Formats: sequence, C-alpha cells, structure tokens
Amino acid sequence: MSYLYHTFFFDPLYNTLLLLFKVLPWADAGIVIILLTVLVRLILFPLSRKAVVTQVKMAEIAPELEEIKGRYKDKPEEQAKKTLALYKEKGVNPFSGILVIIIQIPLMIALYQIFLHFAEVRTDLLYSFVTAPGQVNTVFLGLVDLAGKSAVIALLAALSTYFQLQIAGRGQSAPKGNSFGDNLTRNMQTQMKYIFPVIVFFISYRISGVIALYWLTTNLFSIAQDLYVRSTLTKAKAS
Repeated sequence: MSYLYHTFFFDPLYNTLLLLFKVLPWADAGIVIILLTVLVRLILFPLSRKAVVTQVKMAEIAPELEEIKGRYKDKPEEQAKKTLALYKEKGVNPFSGILVIIIQIPLMIALYQIFLHFAEVRTDLLYSFVTAPGQVNTVFLGLVDLAGKSAVIALLAALSTYFQLQIAGRGQSAPKGNSFGDNLTRNMQTQMKYIFPVIVFFISYRISGVIALYWLTTNLFSIAQDLYVRSTLTKAKAS
C-alpha cells in the first residue's frame, strides 16, 4: 500500500512541487503552493463537477423525498423502493460523489505531508529529470513567513471554510421530522457550518502558515467551482 501511495500520489506531487520551484525561480513558496493546489483541483474538476451536480439535483428532489419519507414512514421497504424509483426517474446517483472522496483522500494526505515539510528537499524521491531547487523563499509575497504560524491566513482559511459550506449547502433543507435521525442530522449540519470553521482555524494556525494557505486555496477553488457549476446548470435549464 505504501508503494502505491508513493508511486501514484506522493512522489508525483512532490516532484511537481520542486519542478515548479525550478521553472519559476522568482516565485516564493506561497505562490508555488497555490499553483500546485490549483493544478490538482483542475485535474479533479471533472469528478468534482459530478459531485456538485448531484448536490443540486438532491436539493431539487428534497421535497419529494420528504413526502415519500412521511407517507411510508411505517413501511421501510416500500420507502426504500419508492426512493430508488425517484432517483432513477430524476437521473440522480446519490453515490456519485464517493469516487471523488476516495481519490481525494490520498491526494489530500500527500499534499498535507508535502507542505508540512516543504522546505526539506528529499533528493532520494526526485525523478531523473527533476533537480533540487536552490534556497526556497518561504516568505509569501514578502509579508508572511509560511514556515511559521500565521493567524491572518488561518483566519482567512476559517472564513473561507464557512462560506464554502454555506454555498455547498445552498438549497438543501434540513429534515423536518422529530425522530432521532432527523435531530441528529440537523445537529450535524449546524455543527459543520459553525464549528468546523473554528476547528480549521486552530488546526491551520497551530501547524503552520503553509497548511493554512493550502486550506485557503482549496476553499476558494471549491467556492469558485461550485458557483460556476451551479451557474452553468441554471443557464442550461433556462435555454
């Protein structure tokens, strides 16, 4: 498993990072980290787009799902059958986002590990056409040393997390029932919206500015991606 992780995820990303440093000698670590993060997200865009489309469609059929849930609350088998029939009728695959998550997990772990020790060049991991860069400038835009902690970037990462969750959850209504499952879902949605950004702030601040910048870049890309996909879907329906 470790061999596959390094072959397909860690080593390619690590060499791409150092290659960017070599190709862009004028760029500081922050700019290179932003470029690498955006590059990875662009590669994943086709899969991520499917996940956003699924979220939009799930929000559209939410009232019908609630109706089925209420009508067949005492008949779980019939409820499941009607729910699957609705998914098929509307062309919704609620599990389409799972592939994106599965692929993103090792990618995010690799990026995290790389950025955590980005200033330490591992020559044993370099491809034959990649050479170690010279001294890495860790001061982002001449303002923030990413090798240390940055409360400002950590705060921006937290705020962008909040807005990203807001946009991703737009159109999705919380369960209206009073069952344990409905109450649990509502509580989890509230915690994700308000508590998770706080967690992001403390984690990104405690580790380093480079992790905070990576988190901020990822969130901003996700926001732009979500708005773009939703806009194209709206225009497609109007035409």
